[in-house]
Amino acid sequence: MEQGGSNEVMAPLWKIIAIAAIAAGIQFGWALQLSLLTPYSQQLGVPHMWASFIWLCGPISGLLVQPIVGYFSDRTKSRFGRRRPYILGGAGFVGVAVFLIGFAADLGHMGGDSLDSPMKPRAVAIFVVGFWILDVANNMLQGPCRALLADLSAHNHKRMRVANAFFSFFMAVGNVLGYAAGSLPNLHKFLPFTTTVACDVYCANLKTSFLIHIVFISTVTITAISLVKETVHPAQKEFADGEPEPSTPFRKEVTTAFKNMSRPMWLLYLVTALNWIAWFPFLLYDTDWMGHEVYGGKPQGTNTEKRLYGLGVQAGALGLMLNAVILGFASLVIEPIGKLVGGVKRWWGIVNIILAIGLFCTIPVTRMAEAYRAAHGLVPPPANIKGGALSIFSILGIPLSVTFSIPFALASIYSSSSGAGQGLSLGVLNMAIVIPQMIVSVVSGKIDQAFGGGNLPAFIMGGVAAVMSALMAAFLLPNQPPSQASVPALMAGGGH
Repeated sequence: MEQGGSNEVMAPLWKIIAIAAIAAGIQFGWALQLSLLTPYSQQLGVPHMWASFIWLCGPISGLLVQPIVGYFSDRTKSRFGRRRPYILGGAGFVGVAVFLIGFAADLGHMGGDSLDSPMKPRAVAIFVVGFWILDVANNMLQGPCRALLADLSAHNHKRMRVANAFFSFFMAVGNVLGYAAGSLPNLHKFLPFTTTVACDVYCANLKTSFLIHIVFISTVTITAISLVKETVHPAQKEFADGEPEPSTPFRKEVTTAFKNMSRPMWLLYLVTALNWIAWFPFLLYDTDWMGHEVYGGKPQGTNTEKRLYGLGVQAGALGLMLNAVILGFASLVIEPIGKLVGGVKRWWGIVNIILAIGLFCTIPVTRMAEAYRAAHGLVPPPANIKGGALSIFSILGIPLSVTFSIPFALASIYSSSSGAGQGLSLGVLNMAIVIPQMIVSVVSGKIDQAFGGGNLPAFIMGGVAAVMSALMAAFLLPNQPPSQASVPALMAGGGH
């Protein structure tokens, strides 16, 4: 059995599964964000090239919130535990945020927005505020959840990998449910009051989905934190009985974390950063690509164009649901496949090549759809074109399972072996995820606009980054990081 140099007793597997299940609640809302909110923001009047700037809130909040929450959750001395107060608080903020987003059109109309104007400034303002709160809340939830999984694993490296694989699996479950909700055209009939004079059928479906999200995340979070009690491990006592704590995480602790970072950890962060430069354009614009390029619709156009755009967004949500199904199955076999191909670093390289191929394949699918519309007019694409697009969504579930699991497992192993706090270490890792997202959010809209307003340029940029990430993962991540007794076994593909 692999050990991380600790005598702590591992929690039962069911406790790890209970905490990992919170990921389903987090990802349900994230799936709704990815599938519905970019089109929704454009329906409120936000131009396509500016839509990406709204998504800056996620990276910025992640840059600030996860390290801060991680730092304080490492040091919290509450009788309720270190991580659980932040998890519960994050879930509460999620409820507030999705209420603001779902009711933005209604609240904007109550505040004076005209139904005849394509731009609804008050609704946009409420939407953006809700969007920012939602991303802050998701970061409050996700970081402490992963840190608690590491705590429950008692620094056992194999159990950490298993815990992160379960977290990735439940993310897939949340994705399936969220994308399924986003793809149902008549979900609003479940809650008829969601349809109002300011909120059409598409808006009402979104509102209903988010109300379901409130109930779902509340249920899984309260259940998990009620069943799983935290205990003080020996590694935690350094903060309770040790030297005086620094005044802020950024002034000392984060700086120290970067100064003391080993070369393997720097390489891990660089591979992760390139990986997210590859992923974020697709995650940001996937349903918009289906509505605009594949189906030929527009969020602000004729009735036919609006109808086609809506059909495309729903088809994109279906594609994301298929993606999530593949993600779930792939998450459960990361460990054995890593052993089969010679190590998880090699598997990470392989799946990034799959990611690059998928992103590049959006080009021929788009060209075929354009050729079909040129010959037949504004009609939905035939089955072969739609099937090609959905195949891209589906196959990308394989690399996404690795992206959601392996970097976090490696970061937990490094931090446990060095004695660093799990919360802060995972918060610092999050910087390698959110800074690339900030870059993509700033440049992708301008790049797309410079090349005619479509989504392909950003996808191509992502494909190039995926190839670079694949090469670095396969050839530069070391097989034997220094002073890590158990990490070589992980990097080489296993060992028990």
